Amino acid sequence: MSQRVALIVNPTSGKGIGRALGERTRALLQAAGHEVVDASGGDYRQARERGLEAVAAGVDTVLVVGGDGMVHLGVNLCARSSSRLAVVAAGTGNDFARNLGLPVHDPAAAVDLLARGRTRAVDLGRVRHGTAGERWFGGVLGAGFDAVVNARAQRMTWPRGQMRYNLAVLRELPVFRPIPYVVEIDGHRIDTRAMLVAVANTTSFGGGMRVCPDADVADGLFDVLVVHALSVPAFLRVFPKVYSGTHTTHPAVEIHRGRRVRLEASGIHSQADGETFADLPIDAEVVPGALRVVAPSEVSA
Repeated sequence: MSQRVALIVNPTSGKGIGRALGERTRALLQAAGHEVVDASGGDYRQARERGLEAVAAGVDTVLVVGGDGMVHLGVNLCARSSSRLAVVAAGTGNDFARNLGLPVHDPAAAVDLLARGRTRAVDLGRVRHGTAGERWFGGVLGAGFDAVVNARAQRMTWPRGQMRYNLAVLRELPVFRPIPYVVEIDGHRIDTRAMLVAVANTTSFGGGMRVCPDADVADGLFDVLVVHALSVPAFLRVFPKVYSGTHTTHPAVEIHRGRRVRLEASGIHSQADGETFADLPIDAEVVPGALRVVAPSEVSA
């Protein structure tokens, strides 16, 4: 059955392959008989405005072509709306797509899901912030070492892909110091000095770093990672284990679960879905089933 699909493309994603995948996606949508509404813009703000207009007009699906940053845009467009989110994963990390079992770098498979897949309801994180207003995230919100590294990586023009993030880690580590935090989870207060606090709706971020390996996108709960203060040598020993999820056995690592989280720290900016987000303090809550995603018929959660 044909649908009205708002198409939003990031031409620079995936080392520049986003444009080609976007053109391929448009051709596949048209060949399948779908009505394509062009909601791409010259920049992120324009794409957001066009996307909001398309959702307000009642498009069936918003299809984003790009990495986790474009998914973040799609999440904020489709949250609690009647429009579904579909993803052509074209970034270097694609954590959201991998967490939900979506095709990666495969427009044909992604477009095919519009007809053959299912609509899956998944949780989102909602943040209410005095300056940033109400914002949503689909994957992981981080506030600490990860946010500092992400900000440095975004300022770098070389190298590309995951190596840029790894280099940013190496440059930031020597000058990073543990941060005094207040972490409140469903009313339980934790005062600590920590390297990183992450509020996870999905298991991973940063291109496969499994910060909360048991997080479930449909359980109505956040997994909250706290990496307490460590020396630089100790942190260097623990950090690589995040790719296998085995960092959770270290005594400085704790994972809590809850529906509402408040993070407080002085001078710390957060990131969510790989995008700069808001200054702390922030309040986040899980909203069960807030997003409808076009997904494979069988998905391992």
